[in-house]
Amino acid sequence: MSVLRPLLSGSVLCLALAGCAQFPGFGRLSAPSLPASDVAVRMPDAETVRPQPRPGAAGGTQALGGAGLTPDALDRTSAAERAAALAPPAARTQFLGETLASLGGVTEPGLWLRTGLVSQATQGRVELADGSRSLRVELRPSGAVAGSGSQLSLAAFRSLDQPLTALVPLRVFVE
Repeated sequence: MSVLRPLLSGSVLCLALAGCAQFPGFGRLSAPSLPASDVAVRMPDAETVRPQPRPGAAGGTQALGGAGLTPDALDRTSAAERAAALAPPAARTQFLGETLASLGGVTEPGLWLRTGLVSQATQGRVELADGSRSLRVELRPSGAVAGSGSQLSLAAFRSLDQPLTALVPLRVFVE
């Protein structure tokens, strides 16, 4: 009987509290209603403060990481390296898959893609999903599963002429 007493009293308490919802003012929370005359709605006008664009945001020279560093200052890829990477693809390439790439570490130099599509570093090529541009890059393993997305280097983003804040759909090939 000593085991049933707490169980019975707990059940009675639950039933009593459930019944309270039937009475006005118990168990229901309602938001206070304000008369329509107490609410003022203002439309923005010429004096409304608006956010200001960052300097250089349209020209690809926006600061990275809040330190005042620009892509031009961080991208140490030479014109010759970029030209070689933009050369037509080799005749023997193997399609690995598609990925969605974001901007990788901006202080890591070179043309590379960190992806789950490879398990060891190798040379490859990335192509924009629409086929308009392609680029020879070093494929680096990310350690993640193949469908988890990839990171593309700053130099590769710039060579493919993509906005640094974009998620870029890529087709990935190994040479």
